[in-house]
Amino acid sequence: MANEFTANDIFDIAIEIEQNGARFYRKAANLMDQDIHKQFLTSLADMEDDHEKSFAAMKEQLDGSEAAATVFDPDDENTRYLKALADTRVFFQKDQPEPSMKGILTAAIAAEKDSISFYLGMKELVPEKLGKSRIQDIIREEMGHIQLLAGKLTEFA
Repeated sequence: MANEFTANDIFDIAIEIEQNGARFYRKAANLMDQDIHKQFLTSLADMEDDHEKSFAAMKEQLDGSEAAATVFDPDDENTRYLKALADTRVFFQKDQPEPSMKGILTAAIAAEKDSISFYLGMKELVPEKLGKSRIQDIIREEMGHIQLLAGKLTEFA
């Protein structure tokens, strides 16, 4: 498999990560008894939905060279590889954490950190001419998530 990715590839995986995050938060909201916690987690899911839309819009703004594949990949291995990483590493498809706000927030912060690590690593694989700088936009979004989650977690410490 080739190891060069375009910004288009990264935005595809960013969209997948946001979808996984929205599912995570909605599932967590369903575990909560208190409406205030349900509302907070639902608002996080809605934020993930908004970020998914933002990333889709960013993807649409890519110029041809940023979105174009630079290697022959008839079996779409790059996309399958990135999707597997998103599903297993970031907002992983596994059991929900303990049904407490502290447990959910702790797991969410870990997932957001993993997503930033993922994007930082992928940023190194995207050549400048193919939109490397656009990956930084995604990283800034995820850093904002961590700040929000960490602020909320202090209420449960």
